Amino acid sequence: MIQDIRAERPWLAAYPPGVPAEIDLDRLGTLADLFETSVRRYGDRPAIISFGKAVTYSELGARAEALAAWLQAQGLGKGDRVAIMMPNVAAYPVALFAVLIAGCTAVNVNPLYTPRELTAQLNDSGARVLLVLENFGHTVAEALPDLDLERIVVAGPGDGLGLKGRLIDMASRHLKKAVKPFRLPPEKTTRFEAAVKAGRGLRRKPVALAPEDLAFLQYTGGTTGIAKAAMLTHRNIMANVEQCQLWFGATDTEERRTMVTALPLYHIFALTCCFFFFMRLGGCCLLIPNPRDADGFVKTLAKSNFTHFSGVNTLFNLLNNHPKIGTVDFSHVDYVVAGGMAVQKTVASRWKEATGQAIVEGYGLSETSPVVCVNPHRLSEWSGTIGFPLPSTEVSIRGEDGMPTPLGEPGEICVRGPQVMKGYWMRPDETARATTADGFFRTGDVGVMLADGQIRIVDRMKDMIIVSGFNVYPNEVEDVLASHPAVLECAVVGAPSAESGEMVVAHVVLRDRSATQEVIRSHARTQLTPYKVPRRVVFHETLPKTNVGKVLRRALRNTPPDGA
Repeated sequence: MIQDIRAERPWLAAYPPGVPAEIDLDRLGTLADLFETSVRRYGDRPAIISFGKAVTYSELGARAEALAAWLQAQGLGKGDRVAIMMPNVAAYPVALFAVLIAGCTAVNVNPLYTPRELTAQLNDSGARVLLVLENFGHTVAEALPDLDLERIVVAGPGDGLGLKGRLIDMASRHLKKAVKPFRLPPEKTTRFEAAVKAGRGLRRKPVALAPEDLAFLQYTGGTTGIAKAAMLTHRNIMANVEQCQLWFGATDTEERRTMVTALPLYHIFALTCCFFFFMRLGGCCLLIPNPRDADGFVKTLAKSNFTHFSGVNTLFNLLNNHPKIGTVDFSHVDYVVAGGMAVQKTVASRWKEATGQAIVEGYGLSETSPVVCVNPHRLSEWSGTIGFPLPSTEVSIRGEDGMPTPLGEPGEICVRGPQVMKGYWMRPDETARATTADGFFRTGDVGVMLADGQIRIVDRMKDMIIVSGFNVYPNEVEDVLASHPAVLECAVVGAPSAESGEMVVAHVVLRDRSATQEVIRSHARTQLTPYKVPRRVVFHETLPKTNVGKVLRRALRNTPPDGA
């Protein structure tokens, strides 16, 4: 039987020592179980650090219990949706655990949403209550006439930290998002600290949660179209935490374990791989509320002791180019993990040179809780692959006919495992389209499986450019362009062409402004076959990005390719 499994899953033979082929699904429990166990075991350890202040597991637990009791007193019960619209501030972990232990389903909301986007997500999810940071209250106020909210809880950036006066102003400035005047109906609105205080006098009612109950409606990033909600169960998230713990060989015996959490916790990567994973181990999350503030970010890193770091390609690139990155001590870092988008070779190389740390790249999606594959964490150099499927995870590379492709041949990455979502919320047709006849989730990503079971990402299927019948994958072209010393960052998209159907267009932010369109194209010609070379190069001051720094190629497709 073992031989049969290994024949079907070649990656098992390459697993690090001690990593099993399967996880024990019967021992997973729920996220409420994780919360209660961690608060009991690690009470005196710091759970989070925000604006220089540490919050222990006991303090986090007491505040979450109080807020959960208050939510229940508002009539909320099992399965009711509660939305959270906050960046990485101390109120977010309290709000999140409160929602989950109250038996509700959490709906993570990007705080940078416009009123239109906020309205669409809250109405689609059927959220009854919204917890929001005051810096984004004006968005809620503008959207409110079109919303059916019963209660709005407004938090401040210093809530839960004991910050007062000047320190609260400092925290708000660090967010680089001033509080605009807004007006919400007083009969529907409660301050976060007032809700916690009121909840201390109440008792949270136990809720009979099962692993198959919904923990999150996690809306997809929307990088390829209209956002829709992945239904993630307690079992989905707990399975992925267990898979990651086994893969990284992590235990709770190390008290000094701190993850730099710069990616927003409302994004699935940070939510599972930083927050829940480290809560399971009694670790600490160093919350970075605004990583786009590179000066403030580097200053925080320089005065912090951390052991783990997570990010995306654009974040590593941002830090690579900061003049003071050398002031940050990476010598105590166990590993640096990347996900969310493909890491470029040049970025990985410069990161290793600047920090001494190799980037361990992984792969996942909102629909997979998120981790599907990851490299072994003891790498000495960036591998250029997304590593191996995690325990209890099956990956099949499928062709257009739906059949598995031979090793080394590109096809759609399809996934089956306990971390794969229950389906799309209220969209059975979309769920069916995304599921193969034999139960695999179709990711929409093109990949290649190597002989040892490692997988190399090629690109998004929807981003592929077809030039005169030849497939061009933007990731490949971007990797070449990024290696030019004049290029700070770049993105490649397709544009209509009367001659070839589509043509390749490069959108570039320059480090050296003397570089011309022809300089960039000449560089590309040295490493790419002619049909892959960008026909046009468009120069920009910045590139449009999602909340986690993923470049929005679809926004660039609307930019006229008129060159520079």
